[in-house]
Amino acid sequence: MLKTLAQRTSLHGYGIVLHIQQVSDDLLHVEEGSLYPALHRMQQSGWIGAEWAFTDTGRKAKYYRLTAAGRRQLQHAENDFEHLVKGVRAILRHA
Repeated sequence: MLKTLAQRTSLHGYGIVLHIQQVSDDLLHVEEGSLYPALHRMQQSGWIGAEWAFTDTGRKAKYYRLTAAGRRQLQHAENDFEHLVKGVRAILRHA
């Protein structure tokens, strides 16, 4: 979700879900029951900000945006992921 918000100025929850599905070629699906609690935790951590606005269809929705702290957290998560991938590759080479 942080990566999605890093690539967009701001998105509402459903927009985040659609973006993740599209860029993953429909391999990843985020359920509402996971999405909104995660967004709430990220907002409490200061990684994202949010404000209410109207969608293109006139519905009121909460729009999320990445903060500076969120950019730092994203960089940390990407580094951790790269280390994990490096470890898995090493295991596969020697298995």
